[in-house]
Amino acid sequence: MDGNRESRGRESRGREGRADVSAEAEAFYTESLKVLKESGIPFLLGGTYALSAYTGITRPTKDIDIFCRGGDFPRILAHFQDRGFGTEIEDERWIGKVLHGDLFFDVIFNSAAAINPVNDRWFEEDHRALVCGADVQLIPPTEMVFSKAFVQMRHKYDGPDVAHMILKQHAHIDWKRLLGHMEQYWEVLLMHVLNFRFIYPTERDHIPGWLLQELLDRLNERAKLPVPQTRICRGRLFSREDYRIDVTDWGFADVVGEETKHG
Repeated sequence: MDGNRESRGRESRGREGRADVSAEAEAFYTESLKVLKESGIPFLLGGTYALSAYTGITRPTKDIDIFCRGGDFPRILAHFQDRGFGTEIEDERWIGKVLHGDLFFDVIFNSAAAINPVNDRWFEEDHRALVCGADVQLIPPTEMVFSKAFVQMRHKYDGPDVAHMILKQHAHIDWKRLLGHMEQYWEVLLMHVLNFRFIYPTERDHIPGWLLQELLDRLNERAKLPVPQTRICRGRLFSREDYRIDVTDWGFADVVGEETKHG
């Protein structure tokens, strides 16, 4: 681990992640994190608790988000299943759940569109926080932005989370790594960069000038090229539901595939 990455990790130590949840839910999350840590299986905490640790924002949540490598996904579910918890594989492409009555937490190893799998790079920085009494490793700020950049649904839009992460954690975001993550979908990164500049005009220097120029240069070069011959709807990377009509009725090619429940 290089010095910059190590210093990024140390900056997050001593923080606490909070959420507005019931006492019953907090007890379940406390027990779940204890069981997870005892398993020895590497995991990262994301979602509302990680956002709270990084930004200080506290809000209600229905669960905790546990991120892991794809190879560790079945191990985590099996570990909890062996201890009497319910488990469910909601979508083999990216997510499962551990359940206890009406309570649950998500086990995530990819995005809903299967375009940003959790890999070793997510574990290279050691950002930590105290969550439900447990010292846990958080998703790094870079990957927090990456994981939220494509959440753009009518009923759930993570643009404000991205803006707040940039505002509070810009010094700890590895911008070159973020661009590498989003290389194929650089226009999505440009959306969030421009969104941040609009929201916080006095803080626009939080985003490196070289990154903005690189993205604008790409936009300019792309404008010189002809439009694609295949009519696709990449909105499906943001939301299968909101852009379903585009592929079912309007003649656009799909990029993610439909969800079909087993049985």
